[in-house]
Amino acid sequence: MVEIQPLDIADPIRTQAILRRYGFQFKKSLGQNFLTNKAVLNGILDAADLQLTDLVVEIGPGIGSLTEQLARRVKQVVAVEIDERLLPILADTLAPYNNIEVVHQDILKTSLAELTANYPDHGAIKVVANLPYYITTPIMFSLINGEVQPDVLVLMMQKEVAQRITANSGNKHYGSLSIDVQTQMTAEIAQIVPRTSFVPQPNVDSAVLVLQRYQHSPYQIDHPEMFSTIVKSSFQQRRKSLQNNLANLFGKDKREQITQIITELDLPAQVRAEQLPIQKFIDLSNACFTTFTSKRSK
Repeated sequence: MVEIQPLDIADPIRTQAILRRYGFQFKKSLGQNFLTNKAVLNGILDAADLQLTDLVVEIGPGIGSLTEQLARRVKQVVAVEIDERLLPILADTLAPYNNIEVVHQDILKTSLAELTANYPDHGAIKVVANLPYYITTPIMFSLINGEVQPDVLVLMMQKEVAQRITANSGNKHYGSLSIDVQTQMTAEIAQIVPRTSFVPQPNVDSAVLVLQRYQHSPYQIDHPEMFSTIVKSSFQQRRKSLQNNLANLFGKDKREQITQIITELDLPAQVRAEQLPIQKFIDLSNACFTTFTSKRSK
């Protein structure tokens, strides 16, 4: 007798069967949307460039669609799931695999150091996640700035957010979010994911974003606090000129000095923040630090 192999978890037919079997009801408060498009799933796997020795941390495994595929390709998967109702489902769907640890935690209340402590013998640490739209950026920055910093992040998120993260100067999506990420990681959209790829279907399309840590950063930020303040203030009122936004920050009485700084940086007098590449923001923050901080302290 020929044994019939079960469909992959991600297959729409099996996904619906699993949901019916457990009577699972989606929670809007958790931003739950399960991926059922196997082509998109394969795109995520390709974007992660998985190696057998990789230690993969997955955030939000759902019913295990992506988790299953990861486990077939790497040595160990640690899947972090906040929804207790999904734990018995994952125990069932992922039973054939002995290289998956499912952890019931809120990713914002844990750390990669804790999650990976039991697996010291590994290659790269890679994070793969289908992030809830409402909490995308807090999770992303907790991973980028955490104690243990992953080599690669492959994150599913709202398309508009991914566009903002990857935008360069001169692009309407370019802003402080672009700069905050790109000063630490390379950022690239691997694929656009139509809303029809999920159950239930969200109201907007998604994108798979790949973030990779610089081996040698192209950016040297000498005054991080000043740099962060300058960037945030410069984009606070996007339609205003850089000069006006900086005057709001440092004081109207400093306008002449601000004008001089902008001129010395070979920028147009009425330049807007979205026109400045990252290196110009670094130069600007250095000049402002020298002009407004060093002199004040003397």
